[in-house]
Amino acid sequence: MNETDLGLWAVPLAILGGAIRVSTPFLFVSLGECLTERAGRINLGLEGTLVFGAMSGYAVSYLSGSAWVGILAGALAGALFGLIHGILCSLPRVNDIAIGIAMMLLGMGLAFFFGKGFIQPVAPGLPSIELGRWSDVPQVRAALKINVLFFIGAGLAFAMWWMFRTTRLGLIIRTVGDSADAARAMGLNVTLARVLATAAGDALAGIGGAYLSLYYPGSWNEGISSGQGLMAVALVIFARWNPLGCFWAALLFGGAGALGPALQSVGINQGYYLFYAAPYVFTLGLLFVTSSPTRVMAGAPGELSITK
Repeated sequence: MNETDLGLWAVPLAILGGAIRVSTPFLFVSLGECLTERAGRINLGLEGTLVFGAMSGYAVSYLSGSAWVGILAGALAGALFGLIHGILCSLPRVNDIAIGIAMMLLGMGLAFFFGKGFIQPVAPGLPSIELGRWSDVPQVRAALKINVLFFIGAGLAFAMWWMFRTTRLGLIIRTVGDSADAARAMGLNVTLARVLATAAGDALAGIGGAYLSLYYPGSWNEGISSGQGLMAVALVIFARWNPLGCFWAALLFGGAGALGPALQSVGINQGYYLFYAAPYVFTLGLLFVTSSPTRVMAGAPGELSITK
């Protein structure tokens, strides 16, 4: 079988491969947002964290010669942003949403400023696992060429789901997110729990950003995130604050993002740019469907500002 024998089967194959590649940063950012929101804090600053993590990961990977060191740098950069964000939100009379927007602008500004010198240099990229070696068809081999971070993210989604359901740490996070008064009555430090949850959530977002610059699309530029950090908030709502739901929702968003390139791969060039808007249209649709002025969203932590 040669590549022309696939015909229209190339479209679902391209969507499958694209969904896995595109969904990986969505997965890490949404898991980070899920963790933060389950602790009772909404984080609109993840877009800035994603961009700063992409720049930090790419720069450190280039300077160190190791893509995995770049991933670690992206996580540390995200954790630093999360600590700052969490501490600022803990101050009296401070609005979470306003701080999130400020952190988003700060992260993007710092990334653009420090990243100017790393637009041209080529950093080492992350390796991938070729699960399609059994096939001689180029499309199949390309679709099944998967980065290891996708599997790590999938395992992390299951681990977080298990943590929230069965562990003491998960109980602490859920209690802090559902009722700060109940958490204080139990002797829990609400402020510390939320600061640490925000830092951990931003660290995951930083990993998602490093994936963007080190694997797909695999370069650093100022428009690399395309709003994925903001779309993660809608994705978490759609997933009903369930880490496993975040995994499937990320794949769905990834498939929407891969639709345009998939059509182009079979020669549909006229108007295919419109399909690049699919993730944004999908996000708008989700926000419309899940919004209701008469009922609290199912599964939402009680302390979230969007539920009050």
